[in-house]
Amino acid sequence: MRLSINIGNFTSPGGPQAIGSSLLDVARAVDESGLDTLWVGDHLIQANPYDTTGDDMLEAYTTLGFVAARTERVRLGVMVSAVTFRPPSLLVKAVTSLDVLSGGRAWFGIGAGYNEAEARAMGLPLPPAAERFERLEETLRLARQMWAGVETPFEGVHYRLERPTNHPNALSRPHPPILVGGAGEKKTLRLVATYADACNLFDIPGKPDLLKRKLDVLAAHCQAVDRPLGEIEKTVSSRLEADDTPAEVAERCAALAGLGIDHLVMIVDGAWTVEAVERLAAVAHLVDHG
Repeated sequence: MRLSINIGNFTSPGGPQAIGSSLLDVARAVDESGLDTLWVGDHLIQANPYDTTGDDMLEAYTTLGFVAARTERVRLGVMVSAVTFRPPSLLVKAVTSLDVLSGGRAWFGIGAGYNEAEARAMGLPLPPAAERFERLEETLRLARQMWAGVETPFEGVHYRLERPTNHPNALSRPHPPILVGGAGEKKTLRLVATYADACNLFDIPGKPDLLKRKLDVLAAHCQAVDRPLGEIEKTVSSRLEADDTPAEVAERCAALAGLGIDHLVMIVDGAWTVEAVERLAAVAHLVDHG
């Protein structure tokens, strides 16, 4: 099982002037540890409802570009971009640029978006849910077209591009892996089955049956489009508690793997530290060596 971290809070004990160095310490620890991916949230306001330790938040793609320049191995992704917050061609260009500059280490993480309070506070577009899902599907179609190098006009209901061009194209072939976040059974998981290389579900303590149900629904959507479920990387977000031991988290990994999960993405309350990364790396060692 792959193990990764998701950074949703950038607060540093040294204040804003120390955010860069604190982030680099964590990123280098991840890069050297063998953990799979460093994810960041795509918010302008710190959005973790359980986190009361601080509110510093950085823009996602600027942050990943900064990290890419100081790391060599770890994959880099956004968990996940709200589809309406950037024009789709700009979003595809941002992911492509990250992929090129990182040597082919970028993910494309995208979802319909949800945070109405943030959208109102920051003047970000967040149309009704039905329209967001229409835009999400069009953006997924456009991304695949641009990464395929096809420059013919794109005609959707919401987006029309005369000549969607993308030079240089991504190094990852056929494209950076596409992750669609969310667990909606009728729309989100259908889009995963149709367009994505990975999904992101949620590990809700005490509700393993709910996660199994989501995987069963995804399998049904895959069957409907004649696609093997095994082509999709099943990722799950979970919380690393301050008192979790590596052995306890390794047991959680084994249980999730038994359900069919391939990739565990961990969040923490507050900002990630090198110590927390090392604790998760110890979990990875236990998982790899059984």
